[in-house]
Amino acid sequence: MSIEFALTTLVIVATPGTGALFTLAAGLSRGAKASVIAAFGCTVAIVPHMIAAITGLAALLNTSAIAFQTLKYLGVAYLLYMAWNTLRDKGALAIPTVGAEARPSARQVITSAVLLNILNPKVTIFFFAFLPQFVPTGAP
Repeated sequence: MSIEFALTTLVIVATPGTGALFTLAAGLSRGAKASVIAAFGCTVAIVPHMIAAITGLAALLNTSAIAFQTLKYLGVAYLLYMAWNTLRDKGALAIPTVGAEARPSARQVITSAVLLNILNPKVTIFFFAFLPQFVPTGAP
């Protein structure tokens, strides 16, 4: 691992994206356990993007406007769905009533985190642009 790769990775990890913001929101509204579960879900969702970049599928997404727009609009639809649910939510500061609905399960938090990151086409484009810089010229 080169020093350039380590420094670039540090800068990327230090700047928050949608996954980091979702993880913070989950932690603030539902507690530390939900935050760890959300971070796990966001990390799991990065793996398909990395595989797409390594196998060359990201090049297809980068060159095909239809594929990119489809993924982008699926992401927009999911973000609108999440916004609608947030607007309907009573909020973390609401006083719970007897028989109030339970907190989301770990499965629901992971599902939200995975969908949030997997429907973000910028992650695939990022890996497509970022990873090749650190592969030696003669490497297969």
